[in-house]
Amino acid sequence: MDAITGFLDTVGGYVWGPPLLILLVGTGIYLTVRLGFLQIRLLPYSLKQVFSRKHDKKADGDISQFQALMTAMAATVGVGNIVGVATAVYMGGPGAVFWMWLAGFFGMATKYGEAILAVKYRVKDSKGEMAGGPMYYLEHGLKQKWLGVAFAIFGALAAFGIGNGTQSKAVADVMNSTFNVPHWVSGLALLIFGGLVILGGIKSIGRVTAFFVPIMALFYFIAGAIVMVMNIHLVPEAFATIFKFAFTGEAAAGGAIGAAIRFGVARGLFSNEAGLGSAPIAAAAARTDMPGRQALISMTQVFFDTLVICSITGITIVMSGQWKDKSIEAGSLTAQAFGEFLGGAGPIIVAIGIIFFASSTILGWGYYGEKCFQYLFPKNGAVLGYRIAFVAFIIVGSLVPLNVVWALADVLNGLMAIPNLIGLLGLSGVIILETKRFKAKMDEEKEAEKLGKAVDTTAK
Repeated sequence: MDAITGFLDTVGGYVWGPPLLILLVGTGIYLTVRLGFLQIRLLPYSLKQVFSRKHDKKADGDISQFQALMTAMAATVGVGNIVGVATAVYMGGPGAVFWMWLAGFFGMATKYGEAILAVKYRVKDSKGEMAGGPMYYLEHGLKQKWLGVAFAIFGALAAFGIGNGTQSKAVADVMNSTFNVPHWVSGLALLIFGGLVILGGIKSIGRVTAFFVPIMALFYFIAGAIVMVMNIHLVPEAFATIFKFAFTGEAAAGGAIGAAIRFGVARGLFSNEAGLGSAPIAAAAARTDMPGRQALISMTQVFFDTLVICSITGITIVMSGQWKDKSIEAGSLTAQAFGEFLGGAGPIIVAIGIIFFASSTILGWGYYGEKCFQYLFPKNGAVLGYRIAFVAFIIVGSLVPLNVVWALADVLNGLMAIPNLIGLLGLSGVIILETKRFKAKMDEEKEAEKLGKAVDTTAK
């Protein structure tokens, strides 16, 4: 087992080396510039659209725009938001939080581009359900089916790692260490929960995540907000520390600033998945009248995931000063930080957060994996077999060594990103054209609103 882990770690080091990180961030920067910093200009409008039901009632799609966003949020808001951020700070120092923010900012443009292509090139399958994502825009947009096949293979396999094994193992570990529950009991409970939802397909997943995700995110946000309000005098110092160490090597592992950049960017992208190509699979299922509208809604996923939830973890850790104690394991750092401020309740809050986040991630990635598998094997019945295998693996993942699962997940995630980023860059012109089309639509809607208000005022 050690030999397998060592091999996967070596491969992962090459896959997640500077070239891929530069390609990931570079794609986000390129799209940000070409889109005129759209993630700043249209963020208020995007947040408003998240809670609007106005445009998705009669449009094609399987689930509402909000349910599509929550399904994607379910998949991305996972262990990475708690353990991943802690690892970044542990290995790269407080400055890693700044680089995580920067990666998230540019990642919003990447996520926008992914979603716009996913909706534009989606198709209806034999059941009349929507199917979309990188495999479809690589085949039908870029005209490179082999890249679509490569992405689908990596995605179908990666779902068992990032979206299943790492999550179920994290839940089993925290249930055992915090509540003394045996690993197999946690695995069985997750299997039953996951099976009941995943076997029902995207409509079942969409309904559950639309209810589940806002509650769990709000729970963790309120816990973090309480810590900050109670210790408001430490917040300015925490921000100053983050910005200071982002450009010095003092706190980085090995004394190199590169560690802060590497771990901040890598863990930030691991958390929000911008560039991996996973979230557009959910976006393609949304009932939406135009690709641009769903793309703006999908963009907010990175805002909520990285700039809100991950920030709570990172700032709390820096405020606590626990990051200086290298005797604390990275996986326990967040619990220790919350415990510093909330006493015995701190680790319990973090444990509940991990349980909620990881459980929801299993649901989202169950859908991603099956859609990748469906692309490879479109015959009826194949998807049901994949769902059963995915659900069965939940209990397996809760029992196997965590380092093996994480190492495999890292490799497959990196391999997913490569064909997806090629597609984003190759189809960047399409993204710009669809954005212009939607801008014209937005202008029409604004004029209609003004006209409606004017008519209403006259009537009064």
